Amino acid sequence: MTADMRLRFWGVRGSVPTPGAATLRHGGNTSCVELRCGAHLVLLDAGTGLRSFGLSQAGKALDADLLLTHTHLDHIGGLPFFGPLYAPQTRLRIHGGQKGLAQALLASWSAPLMPDLHAVFRAGMTVSELVVGARFALHPGLEVSTVALRHPGGATGYRLDWRGRSIVYLTDHEHDGAEGEDAYRAFAAGADVLIYDATYTDAEYPSYRGWGHSTWQQGVALAEAAGVGRLVLFHHDPSRDDDALDAIAAAADAARPGTLAAREGLEISL
Repeated sequence: MTADMRLRFWGVRGSVPTPGAATLRHGGNTSCVELRCGAHLVLLDAGTGLRSFGLSQAGKALDADLLLTHTHLDHIGGLPFFGPLYAPQTRLRIHGGQKGLAQALLASWSAPLMPDLHAVFRAGMTVSELVVGARFALHPGLEVSTVALRHPGGATGYRLDWRGRSIVYLTDHEHDGAEGEDAYRAFAAGADVLIYDATYTDAEYPSYRGWGHSTWQQGVALAEAAGVGRLVLFHHDPSRDDDALDAIAAAADAARPGTLAAREGLEISL
């Protein structure tokens, strides 16, 4: 693959891993997306899919930035099992908008939740809190914009722009009617790819109001209003097997041709 901007999905589930025969096609790992912008590596979230990504990097010197939406376990649970953290040649810069980010991460890989892994990590690792709503250069020419999402405890959405191409990552977000989505339409405007929280359907959503998640129909509406190139449905509900996800993907593609339901191993080049 020679494109300047490349996406690969390593974990596409929300809430809890779902291994088993019924989830083989889309995968059962939780949120983790690899983004390559030229020579720069950016990871979006660190769910259990991060472990698989780490296995693919065995023996390589890894230099990466990790953008976290928030610190719920389905978004950070892969870090203790991320092989490159135990290699001294690794450089990992973790960024997130949550207050007390470093303390939350430390607690997640320390006793009594885990052994004291911080003592055995060998990577060069830094943790930085972002100002949510700000825009900054992650690397020369690689611009990152941030937006606050509607999720219990808060979460951060990201837009990454590189050489005239852009991807937007909005997961763990609850929509709030047409007027309430104005800021997100502006944030996603003209993006080549929108990765969007599609945990529920519109029919299911009333039973889960306030849980901090959206629907594939709202994703289609946002993508249309924002003039997005490709919509990718993400953060699949753990109760959804492959057949159910295939049905949603077909309905979403009929509503907006080209829409995809994310699956492990899916690659998109820009």
